Amino acid sequence: MKRKLAAILACRNKSNRLYAKPLQNLDLRGRVKIIDFLIKNLKRHKEVNEIALAISDKPENKDYIDIAKKYRINYVLGNDKDVLSRLIKCAKKIKATDILRITSESPFPYLVDLDKNWKTHLKNNFDGTFLDNIIDGCGYEIINIKALQKSYVLGKAKHRSELCTLFMRENIKKFKIKRIFPQKKLFRIDIRLTVDNPEDLILCKQVYKKFKNKYYDLPNIIKFINSKPHLKKLIKPFCAKGYNSMYKWKR
Repeated sequence: MKRKLAAILACRNKSNRLYAKPLQNLDLRGRVKIIDFLIKNLKRHKEVNEIALAISDKPENKDYIDIAKKYRINYVLGNDKDVLSRLIKCAKKIKATDILRITSESPFPYLVDLDKNWKTHLKNNFDGTFLDNIIDGCGYEIINIKALQKSYVLGKAKHRSELCTLFMRENIKKFKIKRIFPQKKLFRIDIRLTVDNPEDLILCKQVYKKFKNKYYDLPNIIKFINSKPHLKKLIKPFCAKGYNSMYKWKR
């Protein structure tokens, strides 16, 4: 069977820190939301056969249905807390064999070598290919749908939350996993490019403003943020906690 890679974005508005994170505006005047920018950038990648939304079925998430219709992409509705079941349900609907997982509040994923990594994933029949040790918000995961189904059956409630690959990371002997590490200069624990807090949004807005008219690249984003100490100061309180919980594996 021919393999199909689909970018499936899990979407919901509820959050303890910043409500409706994917719907926050990177450009208020241009009406460019985080999810708009993310979808448009994903469309640049030919190896991504389809983009779809896995939307929480809570009433406050209706805006994501409108976004799916705007971009003429598929979507499913599912349990608010059970993110893993939403991803699986969406993959089944669009007949995807593998999922490209990117968090919907992270506008600048590092997709430079996605085509090469997808080919390697196929060639070696990996259950998961994870881009780790990179700036928070820039990583991604390629996951075979069978591995997600296995995680769902064997895992617990915490494994079915937004921590969709936690079971795989905690049980690496049960899966065939490839971890990818970029250049060390792209792993800066004093920088984050995901929007969990209002301060994160301020920084990402400035990055978007600087690079919106050309395809951004992470090294240039880092140089830009380095030149803006006040932006780094804004996000400093959130970096330590965020990186402390990332990329933990059981050996």
